Amino acid sequence: MKFVRNVFSLAAVCALMFSLVGCLGSDKFEQEVSKETGAIKLVREIQRGDYDVISTAELKALLDSKAEVLVIDTMPYEASYKKEHVPGAKQFLFPIPDMDEWDVTKTDGKTQEQFVEMLGPDKDKEIVVYCGFVKCSRSHNGAAWAKKLGYTNVKRYPGGIFAWKGAKYPVGSVK
Repeated sequence: MKFVRNVFSLAAVCALMFSLVGCLGSDKFEQEVSKETGAIKLVREIQRGDYDVISTAELKALLDSKAEVLVIDTMPYEASYKKEHVPGAKQFLFPIPDMDEWDVTKTDGKTQEQFVEMLGPDKDKEIVVYCGFVKCSRSHNGAAWAKKLGYTNVKRYPGGIFAWKGAKYPVGSVK
């Protein structure tokens, strides 16, 4: 009888341990679903926009090489760009939802012609567009519009200013 009780107790403890491990580990599964959702959203935006991507380390190396590159911050001027941005970046606001048609009410009153002026006449110049972080799609709109306007060497920096700061790289600001 004592043997049966010990086996039963051991089985109960094991069952409790396995159930706790399952409970503790379930959060990891939910996190993975969230990561997958974000990754698929990013890939689909890249496919729709027909641009390339660049990582934080690649952008830092590109800037350090002194290559001629136009970096565009698509975040709001006062709330974000003015406080911190990738050094040397120019600012041009784009909205978060897809902007299929140019809408000056969503670009802080700026026109398509002003965007083209910022991009310049060289359609093969390297252009990197970013916003705040991976889930933010302002950079998608900026990169997609650069491609629509005929620029061929357009990259989106999906990590944005959060990844830049997370890598402990210096930021620029407007005084």
